[in-house]
Amino acid sequence: MLALSPIALFHGLCRAIVLIVLSFPAFANELPVVKVGVLKFGTINWEMDVIKRNKLDEKAGFILDVTPLASKNASSVALQGDAVDVIFSDWVWVSRQRAAGKTYTLSPTSATAGGLFASDDITLASPCDIEGKQLGIAGGAVDKTWLLYQAYCKAKHNIEISELTEQQFMAPPLLNKLLMQDKLPVGINFWHYGARLEAAGFQPVINLDQLVQGLGVDAQVPMLGWVFDENWAKANPELVSAFLKTSADARAILRSSDEEWDIIRPLTKAQSDDVFNALKTAYRRGFSGTFGKQQQRAAGQIFEILAKEGGPKLVGKSNTLSDGTFWLLP
Repeated sequence: MLALSPIALFHGLCRAIVLIVLSFPAFANELPVVKVGVLKFGTINWEMDVIKRNKLDEKAGFILDVTPLASKNASSVALQGDAVDVIFSDWVWVSRQRAAGKTYTLSPTSATAGGLFASDDITLASPCDIEGKQLGIAGGAVDKTWLLYQAYCKAKHNIEISELTEQQFMAPPLLNKLLMQDKLPVGINFWHYGARLEAAGFQPVINLDQLVQGLGVDAQVPMLGWVFDENWAKANPELVSAFLKTSADARAILRSSDEEWDIIRPLTKAQSDDVFNALKTAYRRGFSGTFGKQQQRAAGQIFEILAKEGGPKLVGKSNTLSDGTFWLLP
């Protein structure tokens, strides 16, 4: 047997190392990819960061490809144009799409809820005791919390709140700014803006879950979740299950780990410890647990209320929740 020179051995070793290194990208590329579209500055990015930074996707056997999008409309366009596989949206939109013949479905996630907030120097006899006041509302005239609030005031207090207040519809950051500048006394805003208001001393008057309970709905229902085409899901059942489990794992980490919150703190844009702690508390308060038949029935009740209050502009052609709106794991 011929003995190899040290130089030959060195070159042979280098070639072996190169081949091994080059094989890694090829292996990584073999993992299936889940393309997710999320709002560029949405709170869902906290979860995405936990997944990518801890490589939860790769451990589960797929690659999470996150696409930042500018608006909710951009998200729906991206999904309908097959630019992404999954978006984060609400089941009212999904039901409307299914009524129009689309095959989108939603896997519910957390039930973090926004609500009505008031300046701390206002005394209210009831959640609907805001007659004559200017009311700021994040979003448009068919904002779901606003619609449910109107239904609640009619059912519980026989008050047409839309006729007794002057409404101003605006973007969530602007609403918070006007509230904190004492230019508006009360406002309806999303949960993470509400957490900032609470940290600033505003009083939470009533939240979405309490509105729903007051309307006779006996189960907490997450309004948001992961939306995808059920045909894609049926063609990739293991991939969908892996993605949804990874998403749940990331939420569980944020539910239990203060260290993870310290890492994602820059993403929260919390200006102070009070705001940061309020965001963390509100996020953790929003976990609803299981989603089964009771929650599906409750969602149907909520949809009928929203259809009555918001009409076709919100729900489209159907006044009842469309079959297949929810994708439930076996």
